[in-house]
Amino acid sequence: MAWDKLKIGEAQLEKNGPLLWIVGPCVLQDMDLTLVIAEKARLLAERFQCPMIFKASFDKANRSSGSAFRGPGLEKGLRMLETVRQKTGLPVTTDVHETHQATAAGQVLDLIQIPAFLARQTDLVLAAAATGKALNIKKGQFMAPWDMKNVVNKVRPVSSAPLLLTERGTTFGYNNLVSDLRSIPLMGALDCPVIFDATHSVQMPGGGGDRTSGDRRMVPVLARAAVAAGCEGVFVETHPRPDESPSDGPNMVPLDRLEDLMRCCCRFRETFLSDPGPELA
Repeated sequence: MAWDKLKIGEAQLEKNGPLLWIVGPCVLQDMDLTLVIAEKARLLAERFQCPMIFKASFDKANRSSGSAFRGPGLEKGLRMLETVRQKTGLPVTTDVHETHQATAAGQVLDLIQIPAFLARQTDLVLAAAATGKALNIKKGQFMAPWDMKNVVNKVRPVSSAPLLLTERGTTFGYNNLVSDLRSIPLMGALDCPVIFDATHSVQMPGGGGDRTSGDRRMVPVLARAAVAAGCEGVFVETHPRPDESPSDGPNMVPLDRLEDLMRCCCRFRETFLSDPGPELA
């Protein structure tokens, strides 16, 4: 049976309804900064009448350099995310990287996210599914969209909770990604809402030598294209001062520009819903 409506915490996602937004900083830093970003996200969700989930990582386990900042860790990070939900009412999500993290994460999060690097890690996917919480699994940079069928088939026998799939770019030679927007309808055919990760898609992995580079100028370009291709939601990392962020600064959206991006994408969504275009098959 095709999905029609999904509820993740207090966020209601409807097929062909308002865009779902997954928004937050790349990595948790301090509580004050986290709440500033979360409160701005909440206000924008109200302004544009769209569902919103707050995202931030407690551990950036896949850094280019072993000396890079990773975050506050599992226990403190989950407490910070719990505070965000208590203060703002927003559902919360974060990545899990190891099977032992899934149970603790499931006790706090509304949505558990599987990073793209780990989309094929069967034990991790099953541990996250076994929590009974909604999952967002990012398509690996090394995977074809149709290969995500195997990932979906791992989850379905274990959990009936909402399952989202996220497109975040495909490896295109060294230190570069390309977004194949055919992934959106192809993964959508797996009966899952498809989210477009607009900020990780503009990464240049390892492009800074000991750090990841990126080009945030391309975020609105790709986000608009993905909405026009029919994605059900947009994932955006944001920070008041991206160039001072300890992780993924070059591809993050400045917090004071998030409203413009959301306004534009919401208008594209309205246009798409009023005229989604012809089907040629």
